Amino acid sequence: MTQPRLGFIGIGLMGEPMTRRLLEAGFDVSVWNRSPDKTAGVAEAGARVAGSIEALMTEVDIVLLCLANTAVVEDVVFGEGGVAQHGRAGQRLVDLSSCDPAATRDFADWLGSECGMLWVDAPVSGGVAGAEAGSLAIMCGGEAEAVEAIRPVLAPLSARVTHMGPVGSGQVTKVCNQMIVGCQAAVIAEMVALAEASGVEAGRLTEALAGGFADSTPFRILAPRMAASDFDDPPWHLRTLLKDLDLAVAQSQRIGSATPMSGLAAQLMRAQARRGHAEHDPAILVEAYRPVGKEGAT
Repeated sequence: MTQPRLGFIGIGLMGEPMTRRLLEAGFDVSVWNRSPDKTAGVAEAGARVAGSIEALMTEVDIVLLCLANTAVVEDVVFGEGGVAQHGRAGQRLVDLSSCDPAATRDFADWLGSECGMLWVDAPVSGGVAGAEAGSLAIMCGGEAEAVEAIRPVLAPLSARVTHMGPVGSGQVTKVCNQMIVGCQAAVIAEMVALAEASGVEAGRLTEALAGGFADSTPFRILAPRMAASDFDDPPWHLRTLLKDLDLAVAQSQRIGSATPMSGLAAQLMRAQARRGHAEHDPAILVEAYRPVGKEGAT
């Protein structure tokens, strides 16, 4: 069977390695990005750079999005010159971004009525390292047939693709994932600061707790960075984790489900973001607990 032609919109921390993986798997990939200079690397790897969304849509069967948030997805899809304006029945949109579940359901209905395209929400977990290794966990929402049709496209990106239900279900699942990650990040910061204040070498915590019940991927990533005050050049950003926790709280309010721990973690992150740390690694949370005057504390 002929491979589908792919379009990729959003060449950032995650989008670039995912595009490279698709190219290495032999897919024909066209790309478009709001900041054209960020497409240089994937162009060298073999992607065609489209001058507009319109040009991209004429060349592809499936368009994949990897964008910052719900508002950006809405703008790229439904804004002037966007995907909906130039899409056609038979094409599919696969949204790899982390977005609001309710908005995602509305977007899918809207896109279908505008141009007949099918929407699959397919947010990912695994970070930049997972994108580079092709080991992401991808959680999908959409019609069963549509999800099955895109599995070969997602295969080079993922260790696992799970169909969670109708449109929006993938985004709800990603919210659940981020609730665990965000609350872990908050308590890891407390733990590292407590260890330091107690005279324990925090840099050895991952070694000491490896294989125990407290061990986890966020712990192995965050604890060493917190201990070393390594907050710059992050593989992910505090603002992104805060955005996802805000999505969790908003979803909980819609359905009447309590999320006190996620809400508290979000407020701790918001306080750090307001101190100018939104672009830092989430490891910056440890600074909220360190005594004023300690090296690296703010």
